[in-house]
Amino acid sequence: MVKSGFTVGCANVFLGEHQHIVDKKGRLIIPSSFREGLGEKFILTKGLDTCLFIYPMDEWKILEQKMRALPMTRSDARAFTRFFFSGAAECEIDKQGRILVPANLREYAGIEKDVVVIGVSFRVEIWNRERWEVYNKDAVSSVEDIAEKIEDLDIRI
Repeated sequence: MVKSGFTVGCANVFLGEHQHIVDKKGRLIIPSSFREGLGEKFILTKGLDTCLFIYPMDEWKILEQKMRALPMTRSDARAFTRFFFSGAAECEIDKQGRILVPANLREYAGIEKDVVVIGVSFRVEIWNRERWEVYNKDAVSSVEDIAEKIEDLDIRI
């Protein structure tokens, strides 16, 4: 079995891709390997690329502090802050390992039934399965170009 969520130092690291289904009531099973790292309560919100982001509370607090530091005199800072916070919902995992994905977030991400739940380092993402396949295919075809563009970030691959 591949472990897809673990701790490095005091930070959780989420890895892997998991196929799941959202039921008719909007409930989604969170992969068991992600549950401990997410904690008892966590934040689900609109993500970039029309997916949903899940942040453990400690990561959400870091993001919140950074957003508070943005200059609210700038319209783009206000828009970005509104985007993240207006769609945010505090979630808890039930005894069956599920969360309730609010209707407004399911609509935003185009989630009806089939989803992909992926680990992305410090957060988890939920994607409409078809959108993920298209996005992933496009990303794979341009990964070498992306790697060249981020070379100056001193990331070893």
